[in-house]
Amino acid sequence: MRKLMTMALVALMAMSANAQETKAAKENPNKPKFTVVKENKITSIKDQNRSGTCWDYSTLSFFEAEILKATGKTYDLDESFVASKTYMDRAIQVVRLHGDCQFSQGGSAYDPLYCIQHYGIVPQGIMPFPGSLYGDSLNNFNEFFAVMEPYVKAIATSSAKKISGQWKVGLQGILDAYLGKCPENFTYEGKKYTPKTFAASLGLNWDDYVSITSYTHHPFWTAFAVEVQDNWRNPLSWNVPMDDMARIIDNAVMNGYTVAWGGDVSEEGFTRQGLAYFYDTKKMESLTGSDMARWLKLSKTKKTSLIDSLGVNVPELVPTQEQRQERYDNWELTDDHGMLIYGIAKDQNGKEYYMVKNSWGETGEYKGIWYMTKNFIIANTMDFMVNKNAIPKDIRKKLGI
Repeated sequence: MRKLMTMALVALMAMSANAQETKAAKENPNKPKFTVVKENKITSIKDQNRSGTCWDYSTLSFFEAEILKATGKTYDLDESFVASKTYMDRAIQVVRLHGDCQFSQGGSAYDPLYCIQHYGIVPQGIMPFPGSLYGDSLNNFNEFFAVMEPYVKAIATSSAKKISGQWKVGLQGILDAYLGKCPENFTYEGKKYTPKTFAASLGLNWDDYVSITSYTHHPFWTAFAVEVQDNWRNPLSWNVPMDDMARIIDNAVMNGYTVAWGGDVSEEGFTRQGLAYFYDTKKMESLTGSDMARWLKLSKTKKTSLIDSLGVNVPELVPTQEQRQERYDNWELTDDHGMLIYGIAKDQNGKEYYMVKNSWGETGEYKGIWYMTKNFIIANTMDFMVNKNAIPKDIRKKLGI
């Protein structure tokens, strides 16, 4: 009996060893192995689910991190409150312009800041949990916007000589039905607040936040409204040379600040496994054994799969100022997504990446975190919001802030 048990144990150990060898053989040798250079505190990963509210989630995550840095306190701020106030304001603009502008789910980092400054904010738990009012477990804006978009369009393009203000009452009813009513007063941790007094209690100076960009169609060291549809409030961004834009991000992270980043993630180099590379197409062709025609015919899924397999050996382009401008003007560089830059890490080859919090739940290889090379971030930045105190002193002096 003992002999049989011994033989079984040996067989089990052999099987285990074989399984480990097989696993090791299958593991991609190019997979990045990250060492953290600097990591700042952030709040938990959220999930925007089926809603175009990355601008809302990423910017509130930014302010939550700012509160953590300033006070050590953890808050979960309510995206639905911001969405309700923002969509009403956006509808009012569309109606004022008789429909000659866009009404959509998207927005910019300035929208949550504007909301907090003008309407305040509430913590999670005061309004209904996202999706709960219509039987979903998370946000699903498909039906919501299918109702709201034609409603706003009908008012904005009406042939009437005069419209009443009742359309706002009707729109507020739609917002309340899908997002919940925004409270005028509430109690949180035993204290009574209004949204404005709650915002004032969070320990931040809401005038400390500025937006940064880098393009050559406006003069450097001046401010302009970045020309993208979701920048509908037309807030101004400071325009600095690309290298200074990069220096601001690095300085912010290394000094304990996070960055509310807005940019382009529609590139094949942005993979669903939690990595992003600004890859060099010509070198990729040669590494994958394909010519240009074959490479261009590959689906985005196959391209990103190849990029994942190459891992740390993905050949990257070094972004330039001229390249950024050309890609912006020819529609290659688009305003797709908002995320939160909160750290810097390097791989086994010494290449540095930004650690970036996403709002798609705990997805991908790194459970909701993306490692995006510095080249990718600088090449694909539309604009970003940062605490002005995180900007290097020489740049602040030039900007006069």
